[in-house]
Amino acid sequence: MTSFDDFYNSLQDLIKNHKDINLKIIHDENSEIIKISGYTTPLDRAKNGLEDVLELSYTAAEHHPFWNLLYQCSDISKTVLEKWNSQLSSEELDQIRWSIDELKNSCIKLKRSDS
Repeated sequence: MTSFDDFYNSLQDLIKNHKDINLKIIHDENSEIIKISGYTTPLDRAKNGLEDVLELSYTAAEHHPFWNLLYQCSDISKTVLEKWNSQLSSEELDQIRWSIDELKNSCIKLKRSDS
C-alpha cells in the first residue's frame, strides 16, 4: 500500500516535470494535506483558506461550545475579505457590530459554563 509520503514524493516528481508553471505547494505532514496553487494573490489565498473555516463553522452547528465563536469570526472575515478592495457599507458595518455582540455573548456563556 502506498503511503501519503510516497504520494507526496511522486507529486514532487510530477511538479519537477512542469517547471514552466509557477506553482506553490504547501504540504502539512501532520494532517496529510497538500495544497497546490498557481500564481495567486495573498487575498485570493486568504479567501480560499477561509472556505475551509466556513465549512467547519457551517457544519459544526450548535453541537460544539465554540461554534458561535468560529461562525461569527469567519462571517466577519468573509465580509472583510469580500470588500478588501472597496468599502464596507453601513449595513455591513452594522452586521459586523452585531457579530461582535454575538461574540461577546458567547464569551460570557462560555465563562459561565467554565465556572
